[in-house]
Amino acid sequence: MTLTATSVNSMDFEKARYNMVEQQVRPWNVLDDHVLEVINAVPREEYTPEKYKQLAYADIHIPLGDDENGVCMLNPNIEGRILQNLNIGENDVVLEIGTGTGYLTACLSKLARHVDSVEIDPALSALAIKNLAAHDITNVTVSTGDASKKWDQKQFYDAIVISGSMPDIPEAYKKMLKEGGRMFVVTGEAPAMTAHLITRTAKDEWTTVDLFETCITALCGAETAKEFNF
Repeated sequence: MTLTATSVNSMDFEKARYNMVEQQVRPWNVLDDHVLEVINAVPREEYTPEKYKQLAYADIHIPLGDDENGVCMLNPNIEGRILQNLNIGENDVVLEIGTGTGYLTACLSKLARHVDSVEIDPALSALAIKNLAAHDITNVTVSTGDASKKWDQKQFYDAIVISGSMPDIPEAYKKMLKEGGRMFVVTGEAPAMTAHLITRTAKDEWTTVDLFETCITALCGAETAKEFNF
């Protein structure tokens, strides 16, 4: 699909944001008032690449680079389900794998005490830091690196978000959850992938709930990870 930005410069982003919540996010069973308030408060257009800014609230895959088949922003309905299903509390510490431009990071920061976010692309990492600073978001640490296998910034987290698909549920990240901690991850191959919520219920016990079918861009570095699982 070729994306082109509309020429309407006077687009009412506030109205578009409201329509996104009511017509895309809420119909996907995102009914948590706090989550909806956060999505309605974070200006998605200011985290969207300039050439696609007028499409910030459309239900489409918005590329984050020059390659339109490469890394994309997650669709708003999926972001809403992530925020709701993780049930993030105000004292929670969250790990996000795949910062992108920082939009989902900003939403997470409104719910959690602190967010550690990792981005493999230095240009995107720098852009996310700039975007978050522009909105005075100070409870986020953005790092640049390859977290496709693991990331040792902290030993345990209350919640983990992996924003690109992986071949399988990553064991290393399961073990980084605190007891009671939750992880969102999408696994499988296009066009049929499954979103999962993993909860650590005890030291050596986890539960997995399949949430919905979807198809998202593979996490950079994880595309071939399955080949190395002997």
